[in-house]
Amino acid sequence: MSEEQFKVKAAGETNSNWRRWLNTLGPLLALLLVYMIFAAIAPASFRTTRNLEMIGRQTTIVAIAALGMTLVIIAGGIDLSVGSVVALSTVVIAWLLQKSGMSGVLANMGCGGLSPWIAAMMGVGAGAFCGFVSGALITRLKVLPFIVTLGMMLVVRGAAKGIGREQKIDIEPGLLKWLDELLASVPKEHSWMLVPVGVWILIILAVVTAGLLRYTRLGRHIFAIGSNEQTARLCGVAVERVKLSVYTLGGLFAGLAGLMQFSRLTVGDPTVAVGLELDVIAAVVIGGGSLSGGEGSVLGTMVGALIMTVIASGCTQMGMPNWVQEIITGAIIVVAVALDRLRHRRSV
Repeated sequence: MSEEQFKVKAAGETNSNWRRWLNTLGPLLALLLVYMIFAAIAPASFRTTRNLEMIGRQTTIVAIAALGMTLVIIAGGIDLSVGSVVALSTVVIAWLLQKSGMSGVLANMGCGGLSPWIAAMMGVGAGAFCGFVSGALITRLKVLPFIVTLGMMLVVRGAAKGIGREQKIDIEPGLLKWLDELLASVPKEHSWMLVPVGVWILIILAVVTAGLLRYTRLGRHIFAIGSNEQTARLCGVAVERVKLSVYTLGGLFAGLAGLMQFSRLTVGDPTVAVGLELDVIAAVVIGGGSLSGGEGSVLGTMVGALIMTVIASGCTQMGMPNWVQEIITGAIIVVAVALDRLRHRRSV
């Protein structure tokens, strides 16, 4: 290799390293910048520990759903049914709690104390089932994920309204037990926890998901399919099976987000989380995920979700109306996608 060729190769490797570090640290720097801007211009209440805890609680729902969306987007797919799945999960949990409270069947069986656990698992399971159905339709019928999940968005939302008879399902406080404490403020006697249980669940899920992507065969196959599906298939990857697993996991995470949503509202609301899928997708893309597939990280997704929440919190603290927040959110989505396309053009 000549000296000039060596220099060109070294320069190319340096540029590649810089791009990799920029993709990793870019979202963190953006989060720091956004927080510093609002810390400077927003009221002093924005910088308090209480508000930081509130930001963590508000981020949890979007972030948990975004973990599943990260897997889907890395695999080269998309899921527009997340908001509807969250709503369905809240309705299923509330409906089961209401029925157990009215009939007393579980109590008569001697397992009344388990009813919140059963309701929670069924609500999360409903989300996983919706993801499984989407994955099955995509893999078996060979229909575009955008079309399938768009249809599922309407089907699942309609199912939630049907179960709730187009009304909210209210629950007696005595039936909730620990369900309403997942995202509640940390009491003084438990100040050692720092953040609510739901936030700790998010952290554990993030670590597990990151480990799945980095250290397991499934994680490697997800990246391979998103990078080049045909090549992955030729290399022996069971593409349909991996896609089915990815969408099922995406639905599972959406169901868990629905559990957190129920904990926050303590009602089953079939109209909740409308448009949540946009915030979830934006969190993944802001965090460095590519809508073309093959790129994304759990850390980036968490940072992206935090950026969205910090902006929303800062706008609220400054008394800005909701329409301003919606414009800012939409602008962030457009800029994030534009940067993603620009990054791909430079890498070609």
